[in-house]
Amino acid sequence: MAGRRLVVEADGGSRGNPGPAGYGALVRDGATGAILAERADYLGVTSNNVAEYSGLVAGLRAAVEVDPGAVIEVRMDSKLVVEQMSGRWQIKHEDMRRLAGEARRAAPAGQVTYTWVPRAENSAADALANEAMDHRVVVVRDPGKPDASGSAVADGARGAAQDRGDGPLADSAAPGTAATGTADRAAEPEPLTVVLVRHGETPMTITKAYSGSSVAGPSLTDRGLAQAARAAALVESITEDEWGDVPPTSELLASPMVRTQETAAAIAERLGLPVRTEPLVAECDFGEWEGLTAAEIESRWPGELERWHVDASVKAPGGESIEDVGARMHDALESLRAGGVGRTVVVVTHSVSVRAAVGVAIGANSSAWGRVRVAPASVSIIRMWADGKTEVTVVGAPSGA
Repeated sequence: MAGRRLVVEADGGSRGNPGPAGYGALVRDGATGAILAERADYLGVTSNNVAEYSGLVAGLRAAVEVDPGAVIEVRMDSKLVVEQMSGRWQIKHEDMRRLAGEARRAAPAGQVTYTWVPRAENSAADALANEAMDHRVVVVRDPGKPDASGSAVADGARGAAQDRGDGPLADSAAPGTAATGTADRAAEPEPLTVVLVRHGETPMTITKAYSGSSVAGPSLTDRGLAQAARAAALVESITEDEWGDVPPTSELLASPMVRTQETAAAIAERLGLPVRTEPLVAECDFGEWEGLTAAEIESRWPGELERWHVDASVKAPGGESIEDVGARMHDALESLRAGGVGRTVVVVTHSVSVRAAVGVAIGANSSAWGRVRVAPASVSIIRMWADGKTEVTVVGAPSGA
């Protein structure tokens, strides 16, 4: 029926970004909300943005199959895709330009509009994307569409997921693994425990200016020095006796910045260890934004700071992206893992670096890393096994007022 309204809900995810990825999309009747089509697929190793665009393409194609003449509203929780497909943001990445072209060819531009929705309102598409990633399958379901005999098939029954055969099914628990996916590690060697400590307060913490790695300073404030001392006491208690299953610290690393070196010095005094400087765990390089507040950045680069926060692949002018920091932290963590498990290493670093390390460890989409709160002098703990498995035990535990 001409003029029919359809709603496409699409999403994509990558566990590691890049990492194992998949997309999900569904088509709803705009009047009744009934699901008319569901699509999902496992993409192998790729980025979160590519997965989201792939979901958009699949959703548009499914909508056109339902009704070529329909007016289509696309709803996604990716502000990046919505803004780019609406023509308000440029598309610089080659893979994303290619997929955006496929999306434009899938349905006439005059029939498609784009709406950003909160993640909670895109849960159905997210569930399909996770189904594809968990089971590594293709999902093609057309609820209510007549089958070969002409009989309508009940919702969810048509087009069962097809196993791609390149990975274990998530509902087939591996030996020693509970139904929740939590491994029983009682018989395994002790992991590497990485205790991440953010530095204490600086004058730029107070003003909320962007303080990166392109300059050595600033130093800690008096309050920051007191926070560092409390963080040192907390680290000592974790690694000496209170936790029981954490070996004593054998190595202490810190980024090259003055604030992290000062914080590490307080920990070194407590633990009796030297401080090794590690450039990989430095803060993000904010380039031309160094020392500026958010308001100052917005006045000179309108909209760019928001893009940097929303799209983790966007670089600060003359500086780094959040994904760049994630790549560095991944390399630092893997280097520590290669140095041996069954030990504890303390790493004194920065807010973006801790968020990135936690995001990498749990395989979260890079766009979600910024949701981790990392207060000054707080402590986060990552545990890493020799077989490549990783878990996050604590995130952002405060060291005291």
